[in-house]
Amino acid sequence: MKHARSKFSQRGISFFGLLILGIVAALLVIVGLRVVPTVSEYMSIMKTAKQVAADGGQSPLDIRRKFDLAASADYIDSIQGKDLDVTKNGDKVVIHFAYDKEIPLAGPVYLLIKYEGSTDQGYR
Repeated sequence: MKHARSKFSQRGISFFGLLILGIVAALLVIVGLRVVPTVSEYMSIMKTAKQVAADGGQSPLDIRRKFDLAASADYIDSIQGKDLDVTKNGDKVVIHFAYDKEIPLAGPVYLLIKYEGSTDQGYR
């Protein structure tokens, strides 16, 4: 007596497929863990720039000094007050900044992230 076989064969992921999937997932987690602190620092820079710009009515030199003072308290080391582009839009102070962050991954391989921000929402 013959056993009836189904037209459909068993489907699923092989051991090697599972192994490759695990390696890719682990690499993504490692990269993510290295990127999260830089994003956190960017958000701190934006918050500090908005606070300094909200004080307004000061010279660009005073604004840069206030940013440096606040940045040292928030452990911001990717950008300094001298790197800020301080302008006025009417009576409003606008601070624009841009910087690059290199994240070492393995050996000579780096991930480059270009951060840019402005206290003026309409800036492009």
